Amino acid sequence: MGQYSEEIKRRRTFAIISHPDAGKTTLTEKLLLFGGAIHVAGAVKSNKIKKTATSDWMEIEKQRGISVATSVMAFDYNDHKINILDTPGHQDFAEDTFRTLTAVDSVIIVIDIAKGVEAQTRKLMEVCRMRKTPVIVFVNKMDRDGKDPFDLLDEIEEELHINVRPLSWPIDMGQRFKGVYNIYEQKLNLYTPSKQYVTENVEFKDINSPELETYIDSMQAEKLRQDIELIEGVYPEFDIDTYLRGDIAPVFFGSALNNFGVKELLDCFINIAPFPRPIQAEERVVDPEEENFTGFIFKIHANMDPNHRSCIAFVKVCSGRFERNANYKHVRFGKQMRFSSPTAFMAQKKEVVDEAFAGDIIGLPDTGNFKIGDTLTSGEELHFKGLPSFSPEMFKYIENADPMKAKQLNKGIEQLMDEGVAQLFTNQFNGRKIIGTVGQLQFEVIQYRLLHEYGAQCKWEPISLYKACWIESDNAEALENFKKRKSQYMALDKEGRDVYLADSNYVLTMAQHDFPDIKFHFTSEF
Repeated sequence: MGQYSEEIKRRRTFAIISHPDAGKTTLTEKLLLFGGAIHVAGAVKSNKIKKTATSDWMEIEKQRGISVATSVMAFDYNDHKINILDTPGHQDFAEDTFRTLTAVDSVIIVIDIAKGVEAQTRKLMEVCRMRKTPVIVFVNKMDRDGKDPFDLLDEIEEELHINVRPLSWPIDMGQRFKGVYNIYEQKLNLYTPSKQYVTENVEFKDINSPELETYIDSMQAEKLRQDIELIEGVYPEFDIDTYLRGDIAPVFFGSALNNFGVKELLDCFINIAPFPRPIQAEERVVDPEEENFTGFIFKIHANMDPNHRSCIAFVKVCSGRFERNANYKHVRFGKQMRFSSPTAFMAQKKEVVDEAFAGDIIGLPDTGNFKIGDTLTSGEELHFKGLPSFSPEMFKYIENADPMKAKQLNKGIEQLMDEGVAQLFTNQFNGRKIIGTVGQLQFEVIQYRLLHEYGAQCKWEPISLYKACWIESDNAEALENFKKRKSQYMALDKEGRDVYLADSNYVLTMAQHDFPDIKFHFTSEF
Protein backbone atom coordinates (compact mmCIF):
# COMPACT_ATOMS: atom_id res chain seq x y z
CA MET A 1 0.00 0.00 0.00
CA GLY A 2 1.35 3.41 -0.92
CA GLN A 3 1.72 6.20 1.62
CA TYR A 4 -0.99 8.14 -0.21
CA SER A 5 -3.48 5.31 -0.01
CA GLU A 6 -5.70 7.03 2.55
CA GLU A 7 -5.86 10.26 0.56
CA ILE A 8 -6.76 8.34 -2.59
CA LYS A 9 -9.53 6.32 -0.92
CA ARG A 10 -11.16 9.56 0.27
CA ARG A 11 -11.49 10.91 -3.25
CA ARG A 12 -14.50 10.76 -5.55
CA THR A 13 -14.06 12.41 -8.93
CA PHE A 14 -17.14 12.42 -11.13
CA ALA A 15 -18.97 14.29 -13.86
CA ILE A 16 -22.63 15.20 -14.03
CA ILE A 17 -24.06 14.77 -17.51
CA SER A 18 -27.51 15.46 -18.87
CA HIS A 19 -29.54 16.97 -21.63
CA PRO A 20 -29.89 20.77 -21.50
CA ASP A 21 -32.56 21.82 -19.00
CA ALA A 22 -32.74 18.51 -17.12
CA GLY A 23 -31.41 20.36 -14.07
CA LYS A 24 -27.71 19.58 -14.05
CA THR A 25 -26.49 22.98 -12.92
CA THR A 26 -29.13 23.05 -10.17
CA LEU A 27 -28.06 19.63 -8.94
CA THR A 28 -24.39 20.68 -8.94
CA GLU A 29 -25.31 23.72 -6.92
CA LYS A 30 -27.26 21.70 -4.36
CA LEU A 31 -24.34 19.29 -3.94
CA LEU A 32 -22.11 22.30 -3.26
CA LEU A 33 -24.66 23.43 -0.68
CA PHE A 34 -24.21 20.16 1.24
CA GLY A 35 -20.47 20.50 1.03
CA GLY A 36 -20.77 23.90 2.68
CA ALA A 37 -19.07 25.30 -0.38
CA ILE A 38 -21.85 27.81 -0.98
CA HIS A 39 -24.26 28.90 1.70
CA VAL A 40 -27.42 29.86 -0.04
CA ALA A 41 -28.88 28.45 -3.21
CA GLY A 42 -28.80 31.06 -5.92
CA ALA A 43 -30.58 29.50 -8.85
CA VAL A 44 -33.32 31.98 -9.57
CA LYS A 45 -34.96 31.51 -12.93
CA SER A 46 -36.29 34.82 -14.14
CA ASN A 47 -37.67 35.12 -17.68
CA LYS A 48 -35.72 32.04 -18.66
CA ILE A 49 -32.42 33.85 -17.98
CA LYS A 50 -31.10 32.63 -14.71
CA LYS A 51 -29.00 34.63 -12.35
CA THR A 52 -25.72 32.92 -12.51
CA ALA A 53 -25.01 29.88 -10.41
CA THR A 54 -21.41 29.62 -9.23
CA SER A 55 -20.42 27.24 -11.97
CA ASP A 56 -21.59 29.24 -15.00
CA TRP A 57 -19.27 32.17 -15.17
CA MET A 58 -18.70 32.92 -18.79
CA GLU A 59 -20.61 35.92 -20.11
CA ILE A 60 -22.22 34.07 -22.98
CA GLU A 61 -23.46 31.43 -20.56
CA LYS A 62 -25.04 34.02 -18.31
CA GLN A 63 -26.90 35.37 -21.30
CA ARG A 64 -28.11 32.03 -22.54
CA GLY A 65 -28.52 30.17 -19.27
CA ILE A 66 -26.50 27.18 -20.45
CA SER A 67 -23.21 25.80 -19.25
CA VAL A 68 -20.69 26.07 -22.05
CA ALA A 69 -17.40 25.55 -20.26
CA THR A 70 -16.69 22.58 -18.10
CA SER A 71 -16.08 23.82 -14.59
CA VAL A 72 -14.32 21.97 -11.83
CA MET A 73 -15.51 22.18 -8.26
CA ALA A 74 -14.10 20.57 -5.18
CA PHE A 75 -15.53 20.26 -1.68
CA ASP A 76 -15.29 18.10 1.44
CA TYR A 77 -18.25 16.07 2.69
CA ASN A 78 -18.23 13.47 5.49
CA ASP A 79 -14.47 13.09 5.34
CA HIS A 80 -14.51 12.53 1.58
CA LYS A 81 -12.98 14.89 -0.92
CA ILE A 82 -15.37 15.33 -3.81
CA ASN A 83 -14.37 16.68 -7.22
CA ILE A 84 -17.28 17.48 -9.52
CA LEU A 85 -16.74 18.22 -13.18
CA ASP A 86 -19.72 20.09 -14.52
CA THR A 87 -20.07 19.43 -18.24
CA PRO A 88 -21.75 21.45 -20.95
CA GLY A 89 -25.23 20.05 -21.47
CA HIS A 90 -25.56 21.71 -24.85
CA GLN A 91 -24.92 19.24 -27.64
CA ASP A 92 -22.76 21.64 -29.61
CA PHE A 93 -20.20 21.08 -26.89
CA ALA A 94 -20.37 17.32 -26.86
CA GLU A 95 -16.68 17.03 -27.65
CA ASP A 96 -15.73 18.97 -24.55
CA THR A 97 -17.90 16.59 -22.53
CA PHE A 98 -16.38 13.46 -24.12
CA ARG A 99 -12.97 14.69 -23.05
CA THR A 100 -14.11 15.47 -19.53
CA LEU A 101 -15.32 11.88 -19.22
CA THR A 102 -11.72 10.70 -19.61
CA ALA A 103 -10.82 12.51 -16.38
CA VAL A 104 -13.51 11.06 -14.09
CA ASP A 105 -13.98 7.76 -12.26
CA SER A 106 -17.78 7.76 -12.33
CA VAL A 107 -20.77 9.66 -13.69
CA ILE A 108 -24.17 10.87 -12.51
CA ILE A 109 -26.76 11.17 -15.29
CA VAL A 110 -29.65 13.55 -14.70
CA ILE A 111 -32.94 12.72 -16.43
CA ASP A 112 -36.06 14.88 -16.46
CA ILE A 113 -39.13 12.80 -15.39
CA ALA A 114 -41.28 14.51 -18.03
CA LYS A 115 -38.87 14.34 -20.96
CA GLY A 116 -37.24 10.98 -20.34
CA VAL A 117 -34.05 9.96 -22.14
CA GLU A 118 -32.91 12.36 -24.85
CA ALA A 119 -30.54 11.87 -27.77
CA GLN A 120 -27.64 13.74 -26.19
CA THR A 121 -27.72 11.47 -23.12
CA ARG A 122 -27.54 8.39 -25.36
CA LYS A 123 -24.31 9.58 -26.97
CA LEU A 124 -22.68 10.31 -23.63
CA MET A 125 -23.75 6.95 -22.27
CA GLU A 126 -21.94 5.30 -25.20
CA VAL A 127 -18.71 6.92 -24.04
CA CYS A 128 -19.33 5.67 -20.49
CA ARG A 129 -19.98 2.18 -21.81
CA MET A 130 -16.86 2.25 -23.94
CA ARG A 131 -14.79 3.20 -20.90
CA LYS A 132 -16.78 0.99 -18.47
CA THR A 133 -17.48 4.03 -16.30
CA PRO A 134 -19.93 3.35 -13.43
CA VAL A 135 -23.15 5.37 -13.71
CA ILE A 136 -25.80 6.53 -11.22
CA VAL A 137 -29.09 7.95 -12.54
CA PHE A 138 -30.89 10.83 -10.83
CA VAL A 139 -34.48 11.32 -12.04
CA ASN A 140 -35.22 14.99 -11.50
CA LYS A 141 -38.27 17.29 -11.32
CA MET A 142 -40.54 14.89 -9.39
CA ASP A 143 -42.51 17.94 -8.24
CA ARG A 144 -43.86 18.13 -11.80
CA ASP A 145 -46.04 15.66 -13.61
CA GLY A 146 -44.19 13.26 -15.84
CA LYS A 147 -43.88 9.67 -17.02
CA ASP A 148 -44.77 6.66 -14.90
CA PRO A 149 -41.57 5.72 -13.02
CA PHE A 150 -41.71 2.07 -14.16
CA ASP A 151 -42.10 3.17 -17.80
CA LEU A 152 -39.18 5.54 -17.37
CA LEU A 153 -36.97 2.74 -16.00
CA ASP A 154 -37.82 0.61 -19.05
CA GLU A 155 -36.98 3.54 -21.29
CA ILE A 156 -33.61 4.05 -19.58
CA GLU A 157 -32.75 0.35 -19.97
CA GLU A 158 -33.75 0.36 -23.61
CA GLU A 159 -32.28 3.69 -24.69
CA LEU A 160 -29.06 3.61 -22.67
CA HIS A 161 -28.46 -0.15 -22.89
CA ILE A 162 -27.82 -0.51 -19.19
CA ASN A 163 -29.58 -2.44 -16.43
CA VAL A 164 -31.07 -0.31 -13.69
CA ARG A 165 -31.91 -0.82 -10.01
CA PRO A 166 -34.02 1.78 -8.17
CA LEU A 167 -32.53 2.65 -4.76
CA SER A 168 -35.26 5.14 -3.97
CA TRP A 169 -38.88 5.27 -5.09
CA PRO A 170 -41.25 8.23 -5.52
CA ILE A 171 -44.58 8.52 -3.75
CA ASP A 172 -46.73 10.11 -6.45
CA MET A 173 -45.54 13.15 -8.45
CA GLY A 174 -46.41 16.71 -9.43
CA GLN A 175 -48.88 18.43 -7.10
CA ARG A 176 -49.43 15.15 -5.21
CA PHE A 177 -45.73 14.42 -4.71
CA LYS A 178 -45.27 13.25 -1.11
CA GLY A 179 -41.63 12.25 -1.08
CA VAL A 180 -39.54 9.18 -1.72
CA TYR A 181 -38.97 5.94 0.06
CA ASN A 182 -35.22 5.41 0.32
CA ILE A 183 -34.80 1.68 -0.41
CA TYR A 184 -31.04 1.85 0.11
CA GLU A 185 -31.35 3.11 3.70
CA GLN A 186 -34.93 1.98 4.39
CA LYS A 187 -36.12 5.45 5.26
CA LEU A 188 -39.13 7.50 4.34
CA ASN A 189 -38.24 11.00 3.15
CA LEU A 190 -41.18 13.35 3.31
CA TYR A 191 -41.33 16.25 0.94
CA THR A 192 -42.02 19.86 1.87
CA PRO A 193 -41.43 22.24 -1.04
CA SER A 194 -38.60 24.56 -0.04
CA LYS A 195 -35.59 25.72 -1.94
CA GLN A 196 -33.51 26.49 1.13
CA TYR A 197 -34.10 23.75 3.66
CA VAL A 198 -33.55 20.05 3.80
CA THR A 199 -36.61 17.87 4.41
CA GLU A 200 -37.34 15.53 7.32
CA ASN A 201 -36.51 11.83 7.24
CA VAL A 202 -38.36 9.07 9.04
CA GLU A 203 -36.64 5.73 9.73
CA PHE A 204 -38.87 3.07 8.25
CA LYS A 205 -37.67 -0.50 8.33
CA ASP A 206 -41.06 -2.06 7.65
CA ILE A 207 -43.31 -0.31 5.16
CA ASN A 208 -46.03 -2.86 5.85
CA SER A 209 -46.63 -1.37 9.28
CA PRO A 210 -49.85 0.66 9.57
CA GLU A 211 -47.74 3.56 10.87
CA LEU A 212 -47.04 4.46 7.23
CA GLU A 213 -50.61 5.77 6.94
CA THR A 214 -49.86 8.45 9.54
CA TYR A 215 -47.50 10.09 7.06
CA ILE A 216 -49.15 9.57 3.67
CA ASP A 217 -52.76 8.77 2.71
CA SER A 218 -53.90 5.18 2.48
CA MET A 219 -54.06 4.99 -1.32
CA GLN A 220 -50.51 6.28 -1.63
CA ALA A 221 -49.34 3.91 1.11
CA GLU A 222 -50.96 0.95 -0.64
CA LYS A 223 -49.42 1.89 -3.98
CA LEU A 224 -45.99 2.31 -2.38
CA ARG A 225 -46.19 -1.18 -0.84
CA GLN A 226 -47.16 -2.70 -4.18
CA ASP A 227 -44.46 -0.80 -6.05
CA ILE A 228 -41.72 -1.85 -3.63
CA GLU A 229 -42.88 -5.47 -3.78
CA LEU A 230 -42.77 -5.29 -7.59
CA ILE A 231 -39.28 -3.75 -7.52
CA GLU A 232 -37.94 -6.45 -5.20
CA GLY A 233 -39.52 -9.05 -7.49
CA VAL A 234 -38.40 -7.66 -10.85
CA TYR A 235 -35.00 -6.14 -10.21
CA PRO A 236 -31.98 -8.06 -8.96
CA GLU A 237 -30.69 -7.11 -5.52
CA PHE A 238 -28.32 -4.18 -5.70
CA ASP A 239 -24.72 -5.34 -5.91
CA ILE A 240 -21.85 -2.85 -5.64
CA ASP A 241 -19.44 -4.82 -7.80
CA THR A 242 -21.89 -5.01 -10.67
CA TYR A 243 -22.26 -1.22 -10.43
CA LEU A 244 -18.47 -0.69 -10.33
CA ARG A 245 -18.06 -2.80 -13.47
CA GLY A 246 -20.49 -0.46 -15.19
CA ASP A 247 -23.12 -3.19 -15.64
CA ILE A 248 -25.91 -1.78 -13.50
CA ALA A 249 -27.05 1.77 -12.75
CA PRO A 250 -28.67 2.61 -9.40
CA VAL A 251 -31.56 5.08 -9.78
CA PHE A 252 -32.63 7.86 -7.39
CA PHE A 253 -35.65 10.15 -7.61
CA GLY A 254 -35.95 13.73 -6.40
CA SER A 255 -36.26 17.41 -7.16
CA ALA A 256 -32.94 19.24 -7.28
CA LEU A 257 -34.58 22.68 -7.37
CA ASN A 258 -36.37 21.94 -4.11
CA ASN A 259 -33.30 20.27 -2.68
CA PHE A 260 -35.14 17.01 -2.34
CA GLY A 261 -33.52 13.59 -2.75
CA VAL A 262 -30.12 15.21 -3.25
CA LYS A 263 -28.62 14.29 0.12
CA GLU A 264 -29.73 10.66 -0.29
CA LEU A 265 -28.02 10.59 -3.67
CA LEU A 266 -24.85 12.07 -2.19
CA ASP A 267 -24.79 9.76 0.85
CA CYS A 268 -25.17 6.66 -1.27
CA PHE A 269 -22.72 8.02 -3.85
CA ILE A 270 -19.83 8.45 -1.42
CA ASN A 271 -20.44 4.93 -0.14
CA ILE A 272 -20.52 3.09 -3.42
CA ALA A 273 -18.79 5.26 -6.04
CA PRO A 274 -15.25 4.28 -7.00
CA PHE A 275 -12.19 6.11 -5.73
CA PRO A 276 -9.50 6.76 -8.37
CA ARG A 277 -8.71 3.71 -10.47
CA PRO A 278 -5.65 2.51 -12.39
CA ILE A 279 -5.38 4.20 -15.80
CA GLN A 280 -4.10 2.65 -18.99
CA ALA A 281 -1.23 4.60 -20.56
CA GLU A 282 0.32 3.59 -23.86
CA GLU A 283 3.37 2.15 -22.10
CA ARG A 284 1.74 0.48 -19.08
CA VAL A 285 -1.05 0.64 -16.51
CA VAL A 286 -0.57 3.46 -14.00
CA ASP A 287 -1.78 2.73 -10.47
CA PRO A 288 -2.98 5.74 -8.41
CA GLU A 289 -1.05 4.44 -5.38
CA GLU A 290 2.35 4.73 -7.06
CA GLU A 291 4.78 7.11 -5.36
CA ASN A 292 5.67 9.01 -8.53
CA PHE A 293 3.47 11.77 -9.87
CA THR A 294 1.80 11.39 -13.28
CA GLY A 295 -1.05 13.37 -14.81
CA PHE A 296 -2.52 14.46 -18.12
CA ILE A 297 -4.14 17.59 -19.51
CA PHE A 298 -7.74 17.05 -20.54
CA LYS A 299 -8.84 20.64 -20.99
CA ILE A 300 -7.39 24.07 -21.56
CA HIS A 301 -9.37 27.17 -20.77
CA ALA A 302 -8.46 30.66 -21.90
CA ASN A 303 -9.03 33.72 -19.72
CA MET A 304 -10.58 32.38 -16.56
CA ASP A 305 -9.67 35.76 -15.17
CA PRO A 306 -10.56 38.58 -17.59
CA ASN A 307 -7.87 40.83 -16.02
CA HIS A 308 -5.06 38.47 -16.95
CA ARG A 309 -4.69 37.20 -20.46
CA SER A 310 -3.71 33.71 -19.50
CA CYS A 311 -4.84 30.19 -20.14
CA ILE A 312 -5.30 27.52 -17.54
CA ALA A 313 -4.51 23.90 -18.29
CA PHE A 314 -6.58 21.42 -16.29
CA VAL A 315 -4.56 18.43 -15.14
CA LYS A 316 -6.05 15.21 -13.86
CA VAL A 317 -3.63 13.69 -11.32
CA CYS A 318 -3.38 9.97 -12.11
CA SER A 319 -0.85 8.80 -9.54
CA GLY A 320 1.37 9.91 -6.67
CA ARG A 321 1.42 13.38 -5.23
CA PHE A 322 1.71 16.65 -7.14
CA GLU A 323 3.77 19.29 -5.30
CA ARG A 324 3.99 23.00 -5.88
CA ASN A 325 7.41 24.15 -7.13
CA ALA A 326 8.60 20.60 -7.81
CA ASN A 327 10.18 19.80 -11.17
CA TYR A 328 8.07 17.70 -13.52
CA LYS A 329 8.77 16.42 -16.98
CA HIS A 330 6.68 17.71 -19.86
CA VAL A 331 6.85 14.52 -21.93
CA ARG A 332 6.11 15.97 -25.37
CA PHE A 333 8.78 18.69 -24.99
CA GLY A 334 11.12 16.38 -23.09
CA LYS A 335 11.93 19.20 -20.67
CA GLN A 336 11.49 19.96 -16.98
CA MET A 337 8.94 22.50 -15.77
CA ARG A 338 7.96 23.75 -12.36
CA PHE A 339 4.75 25.42 -11.27
CA SER A 340 4.73 28.04 -8.58
CA SER A 341 1.00 28.69 -8.52
CA PRO A 342 -1.08 25.58 -9.22
CA THR A 343 -4.71 26.23 -8.34
CA ALA A 344 -7.72 24.25 -7.22
CA PHE A 345 -11.21 25.47 -7.91
CA MET A 346 -14.21 26.14 -5.83
CA ALA A 347 -16.33 27.23 -8.78
CA GLN A 348 -15.01 30.70 -9.60
CA LYS A 349 -12.91 31.12 -6.48
CA LYS A 350 -9.60 29.52 -7.09
CA GLU A 351 -6.86 29.12 -4.55
CA VAL A 352 -3.22 28.19 -4.81
CA VAL A 353 -2.59 24.64 -3.58
CA ASP A 354 0.60 23.08 -2.24
CA GLU A 355 -0.21 19.50 -3.09
CA ALA A 356 -2.73 17.31 -4.86
CA PHE A 357 -3.30 13.54 -5.02
CA ALA A 358 -4.55 11.02 -7.55
CA GLY A 359 -8.12 11.89 -8.50
CA ASP A 360 -7.67 15.62 -8.00
CA ILE A 361 -7.91 18.18 -10.77
CA ILE A 362 -5.52 21.12 -10.66
CA GLY A 363 -5.20 24.18 -12.86
CA LEU A 364 -1.77 25.19 -14.15
CA PRO A 365 -1.18 28.64 -15.61
CA ASP A 366 -0.35 28.09 -19.26
CA THR A 367 1.43 30.44 -21.60
CA GLY A 368 1.13 28.17 -24.60
CA ASN A 369 3.16 25.18 -23.35
CA PHE A 370 0.32 22.71 -23.26
CA LYS A 371 -1.92 20.87 -25.65
CA ILE A 372 -4.84 18.64 -24.78
CA GLY A 373 -3.52 15.16 -24.05
CA ASP A 374 -0.07 16.27 -22.82
CA THR A 375 1.46 14.18 -20.03
CA LEU A 376 3.38 15.44 -16.98
CA THR A 377 5.42 12.98 -14.91
CA SER A 378 8.14 12.78 -12.28
CA GLY A 379 10.50 11.83 -15.09
CA GLU A 380 9.06 8.74 -16.75
CA GLU A 381 8.29 8.69 -20.49
CA LEU A 382 4.54 8.08 -20.39
CA HIS A 383 1.68 8.87 -22.75
CA PHE A 384 -1.93 8.74 -21.63
CA LYS A 385 -4.28 7.92 -24.42
CA GLY A 386 -7.96 8.35 -25.18
CA LEU A 387 -8.34 12.06 -25.83
CA PRO A 388 -9.48 12.18 -29.45
CA SER A 389 -10.53 15.17 -31.54
CA PHE A 390 -13.60 14.14 -33.48
CA SER A 391 -14.18 14.93 -37.10
CA PRO A 392 -16.15 18.21 -37.19
CA GLU A 393 -19.49 18.39 -38.94
CA MET A 394 -19.78 22.11 -39.64
CA PHE A 395 -17.23 24.31 -41.40
CA LYS A 396 -16.79 28.02 -42.07
CA TYR A 397 -14.02 30.22 -43.38
CA ILE A 398 -12.90 32.64 -40.68
CA GLU A 399 -11.92 36.09 -41.97
CA ASN A 400 -10.54 39.14 -40.24
CA ALA A 401 -13.10 41.95 -40.09
CA ASP A 402 -10.63 44.56 -38.77
CA PRO A 403 -7.25 44.72 -40.57
CA MET A 404 -5.69 46.65 -37.65
CA LYS A 405 -6.29 43.69 -35.34
CA ALA A 406 -4.79 40.82 -37.34
CA LYS A 407 -2.34 39.95 -34.56
CA GLN A 408 -5.03 39.80 -31.88
CA LEU A 409 -7.22 37.65 -34.13
CA ASN A 410 -4.45 35.12 -34.76
CA LYS A 411 -3.54 34.92 -31.10
CA GLY A 412 -7.22 34.52 -30.15
CA ILE A 413 -7.80 31.77 -32.70
CA GLU A 414 -4.68 29.95 -31.57
CA GLN A 415 -5.63 30.03 -27.88
CA LEU A 416 -9.26 29.07 -28.43
CA MET A 417 -8.20 26.15 -30.63
CA ASP A 418 -5.73 24.94 -27.98
CA GLU A 419 -8.69 24.93 -25.64
CA GLY A 420 -10.33 22.37 -27.90
CA VAL A 421 -13.47 24.45 -28.57
CA ALA A 422 -13.15 23.81 -32.28
CA GLN A 423 -10.55 22.79 -34.84
CA LEU A 424 -8.55 24.90 -37.23
CA PHE A 425 -7.63 23.72 -40.72
CA THR A 426 -5.46 25.74 -43.08
CA ASN A 427 -6.22 25.14 -46.74
CA GLN A 428 -2.97 24.17 -48.50
CA PHE A 429 -4.28 25.50 -51.81
CA ASN A 430 -5.14 29.10 -50.90
CA GLY A 431 -3.90 29.40 -47.30
CA ARG A 432 -7.37 30.36 -45.97
CA LYS A 433 -8.28 29.41 -42.42
CA ILE A 434 -11.24 27.10 -41.91
CA ILE A 435 -12.85 26.46 -38.53
CA GLY A 436 -14.57 23.12 -38.00
CA THR A 437 -17.01 22.53 -35.13
CA VAL A 438 -19.59 19.98 -34.08
CA GLY A 439 -22.35 22.58 -33.69
CA GLN A 440 -23.61 25.98 -34.77
CA LEU A 441 -23.43 27.50 -31.29
CA GLN A 442 -19.65 27.17 -31.24
CA PHE A 443 -19.30 29.69 -34.06
CA GLU A 444 -21.23 32.22 -31.96
CA VAL A 445 -19.12 31.48 -28.91
CA ILE A 446 -15.87 31.88 -30.88
CA GLN A 447 -16.99 35.18 -32.41
CA TYR A 448 -18.16 36.47 -29.04
CA ARG A 449 -15.00 35.46 -27.21
CA LEU A 450 -12.65 36.79 -29.91
CA LEU A 451 -14.35 40.17 -29.58
CA HIS A 452 -14.67 40.30 -25.79
CA GLU A 453 -11.44 38.61 -24.77
CA TYR A 454 -9.04 39.53 -27.59
CA GLY A 455 -10.63 42.67 -29.06
CA ALA A 456 -10.66 41.01 -32.48
CA GLN A 457 -13.54 40.96 -34.93
CA CYS A 458 -14.04 38.01 -37.19
CA LYS A 459 -16.56 37.32 -39.88
CA TRP A 460 -17.68 33.93 -41.15
CA GLU A 461 -17.96 32.91 -44.77
CA PRO A 462 -19.84 29.83 -45.92
CA ILE A 463 -17.99 26.82 -47.25
CA SER A 464 -19.72 23.63 -48.21
CA LEU A 465 -17.87 20.65 -46.76
CA TYR A 466 -19.02 17.27 -45.56
CA LYS A 467 -16.23 15.90 -43.35
CA ALA A 468 -12.62 16.30 -42.37
CA CYS A 469 -10.52 13.11 -42.56
CA TRP A 470 -6.99 12.68 -41.36
CA ILE A 471 -5.12 10.66 -43.98
CA GLU A 472 -2.01 8.50 -43.87
CA SER A 473 -0.43 5.83 -46.03
CA ASP A 474 2.57 3.50 -46.07
CA ASN A 475 2.73 4.13 -49.80
CA ALA A 476 4.41 7.54 -50.24
CA GLU A 477 3.67 7.64 -53.96
CA ALA A 478 -0.03 6.97 -53.48
CA LEU A 479 -0.14 9.73 -50.83
CA GLU A 480 1.53 12.25 -53.17
CA ASN A 481 -0.80 11.22 -55.94
CA PHE A 482 -3.86 11.67 -53.76
CA LYS A 483 -2.69 15.09 -52.56
CA LYS A 484 -2.14 16.23 -56.16
CA ARG A 485 -5.55 14.99 -57.28
CA LYS A 486 -7.30 16.60 -54.31
CA SER A 487 -5.05 19.65 -53.98
CA GLN A 488 -7.97 22.07 -53.58
CA TYR A 489 -9.35 20.00 -50.72
CA MET A 490 -6.16 19.40 -48.76
CA ALA A 491 -5.56 21.20 -45.50
CA LEU A 492 -3.23 21.03 -42.50
CA ASP A 493 -4.49 20.76 -38.95
CA LYS A 494 -2.89 22.60 -36.03
CA GLU A 495 -0.23 19.91 -35.66
CA GLY A 496 0.62 20.17 -39.36
CA ARG A 497 -0.94 16.80 -40.25
CA ASP A 498 -2.60 16.20 -43.60
CA VAL A 499 -6.36 16.53 -43.58
CA TYR A 500 -8.63 15.87 -46.53
CA LEU A 501 -11.77 18.03 -46.56
CA ALA A 502 -14.38 16.03 -48.42
CA ASP A 503 -17.24 18.08 -49.83
CA SER A 504 -19.81 15.29 -49.90
CA ASN A 505 -20.43 11.76 -48.73
CA TYR A 506 -20.37 10.58 -52.33
CA VAL A 507 -16.98 12.13 -53.05
CA LEU A 508 -15.55 10.67 -49.83
CA THR A 509 -16.82 7.16 -50.66
CA MET A 510 -15.36 7.42 -54.17
CA ALA A 511 -12.00 8.59 -52.78
CA GLN A 512 -11.90 5.64 -50.37
CA HIS A 513 -12.69 3.35 -53.28
CA ASP A 514 -10.19 4.90 -55.75
CA PHE A 515 -7.30 5.08 -53.28
CA PRO A 516 -7.23 1.73 -51.46
CA ASP A 517 -3.70 2.43 -50.09
CA ILE A 518 -4.81 5.45 -48.12
CA LYS A 519 -6.24 5.19 -44.62
CA PHE A 520 -8.96 7.71 -43.78
CA HIS A 521 -9.43 8.51 -40.07
CA PHE A 522 -12.36 10.32 -38.52
CA THR A 523 -10.69 11.15 -35.23
CA SER A 524 -7.26 12.67 -34.81
CA GLU A 525 -6.13 9.75 -32.69
CA PHE A 526 -4.84 6.84 -34.73
